[in-house]
Amino acid sequence: MAEKMAAEGQKKEPLLMLKFLSHGTLEAVDLDKTRQFYEEVLGLDVVRTSPISLMIKLGGHNTIAVVKSKKTQVMPLLAHNGLDVGSREEVDQAYEVVLREKDKWGITKVTKPVDQHGTRSFYFLDLDNNWWEILANPEGGYSWMFDKGRDIAEWGAGEGKGFNPNDYAKTAFADKEKRRIEAGGGLVEAADGKE
Repeated sequence: MAEKMAAEGQKKEPLLMLKFLSHGTLEAVDLDKTRQFYEEVLGLDVVRTSPISLMIKLGGHNTIAVVKSKKTQVMPLLAHNGLDVGSREEVDQAYEVVLREKDKWGITKVTKPVDQHGTRSFYFLDLDNNWWEILANPEGGYSWMFDKGRDIAEWGAGEGKGFNPNDYAKTAFADKEKRRIEAGGGLVEAADGKE
């Protein structure tokens, strides 16, 4: 049955019958300081779940567990966490705030806002070595892509305006990112200012 569905282009039945992508996990050295940063800078909802952990969320049901660690590893930039704002202008405003407040909050790296992957965004590395991306997205973030019901190549990315809330352009994104990755680069070089 599952093989027949796959052959007809339908979604194959998964081996595991899971129901919800509920959370991810971040590390933190000082949970009190990290909580203050999450609440006062990022505006996240935070609850203390144990002496060694927090749970955070913003604008939905998905959560991230934050677990105390003696020493954190630097998160790879491509494993970042995204925080959505409503417009390109709000991205630029958030960038100015982060630049102004970075020393006070232990932010060690901040990239410049750029237009990439169909939106405008910038990244910063927080006090616990976690990368965050602030980006312009419509309500619900990238979930609009799932509403299309197919992969991006199948619904004509870049073949006219109006199919994407961020006016995604396949050639601007795919070709540029493909060249970066093939050259051994990508977002990490942009974050280090080597682009």
